[in-house]
Amino acid sequence: MRKVIIGLLLATAVPAVASAKTVAVEEQSIDQLQAAMTSGKASSVDLVRAYLARIAAMDRKGPTLRAVIALNPDALAQAKALDAERKAGRIRGPLHGVPVLIKDNVETADAMPTTAGSLALKDNLTRRDAPVVAQLRAAGAVILGKTNLSEWANIRSTRSMSGWSAVGGLVKNPYALDRTACGSSSGSGAAIAASFAAAAIGTETDGSVVCPSSLNGLVGLKPTLGLVSRTHVVPISHSQDTPGPMARSVRDVATLFSAMIAADPADAATAGAGAYKRDYAAGLSTSALSGLRIGVIRPEMTADLAAKYQASLDVLKAAGAVLVEVKQPKLDGLGEAELLVLQTELKADLDTYLATTPGAVRTRTLDQVIAFNTANAGTEMPFFAQETFEAAAKTKGLNDPAYKAARAKSLRLAGAEGIDAMLKAAGATVLVEPTYGPAWLSEPVYGDQYGGPSSSELPAVAGYPNLTVPMGLVRGLPVGLSFIATKYADAAVLSAGYAYEQRAKARVAPRYLPTAEVGPGLEGAR
Repeated sequence: MRKVIIGLLLATAVPAVASAKTVAVEEQSIDQLQAAMTSGKASSVDLVRAYLARIAAMDRKGPTLRAVIALNPDALAQAKALDAERKAGRIRGPLHGVPVLIKDNVETADAMPTTAGSLALKDNLTRRDAPVVAQLRAAGAVILGKTNLSEWANIRSTRSMSGWSAVGGLVKNPYALDRTACGSSSGSGAAIAASFAAAAIGTETDGSVVCPSSLNGLVGLKPTLGLVSRTHVVPISHSQDTPGPMARSVRDVATLFSAMIAADPADAATAGAGAYKRDYAAGLSTSALSGLRIGVIRPEMTADLAAKYQASLDVLKAAGAVLVEVKQPKLDGLGEAELLVLQTELKADLDTYLATTPGAVRTRTLDQVIAFNTANAGTEMPFFAQETFEAAAKTKGLNDPAYKAARAKSLRLAGAEGIDAMLKAAGATVLVEPTYGPAWLSEPVYGDQYGGPSSSELPAVAGYPNLTVPMGLVRGLPVGLSFIATKYADAAVLSAGYAYEQRAKARVAPRYLPTAEVGPGLEGAR
């Protein structure tokens, strides 16, 4: 059944017809693509065809990354219309004619269902643009297709295998095909690492933008909550959910982010977003680190990751940053409080969302999704169960005093007593720490096996910005450096991250190896 569904989704793709021009899209930035269109060396139609050809050659063939879950049958028509606008002298901005991919828990008005990776939503063809997609479309982006993801954005089970969905299968990491692409924006991470588009939209509740960005050698921004609308995005938590841009450079992330910001009357959290609408790419400077005080967090990590981290700190210092060691405070009870918030809001928010889906979607509540999964366990639960869903179904609603107390506690611990306290102690504008360690093996029996450092929890719970930028490779696998700041300080993390990126030049393109290059020693001496 799963193969049939995938075939139906990909059958909606525009055929990758040979272009009249040979257009190089691998590792090309948004600025480079825009320059090619401006000069007449390529059109938006040429770019769409080139990306479609690359996806056709690599996503279900070759390394079989399974990063793309559906292709937009109207992509070429959109590109053609934007080419006509360009010819008439109307250029919408730096995204005009640039193909982008959208995570498949974000609705688009195109003829593609929004499945969140679940067969329960295979008929969720809403024909609605999420406001964040409408913003990108208005800025001239071509919606190329939808990316695979950890099913239900990785909230179904605590023992899940990141990157797997019943609709799309398992996303592979382009750096080592047996390794995880992380999640839940797994397909967005793998697709952009593989140059299937210029950039992509991911979503994060806790780690789902920064982890796949870090593990796939990308830049990813989990923005301040409330700058980007969540309307028509399959939800987990209104307290923590946000879309975020993912790309191969800080400038590309800043360009995409600038187009995503807008107030949305249907999402109260975005009421003040208009005050932060600006061209973030224009504000980037290679001198941004000069005199900048940065708080340095040193979590427990392996020796090779610590060495890579220290090399990155040396780059920051050489660029003029003032590094101040900070100790992460003990925040007892944060994890438990966050979990109760996520479970409670999952039931409330998902029930609200499902009620708005087309009549063809028969699962209208979380309880009905649970029943669907049980009835279709062979396709929906071949590797892991749904104990988080089941726990969420038992929560007592948004008026539950325990839930309200948990949200207040988690917000206080992560924000005032966490990030803000560390910034104050260091007199710093930005904090840095490793985003995650290297990618672990994709493991269907035991699920995700990772016990290393993670930068995601505090900014995710507090709603603060977290930008990950490549530090290079550890044993052949990408690792990232997180830049974290207080609420609405997105410009600060982008500026610091850009200045670091331009000095470090640490990103390495993927080679699609079957497994990681771990070095000699596995065979022993004899």
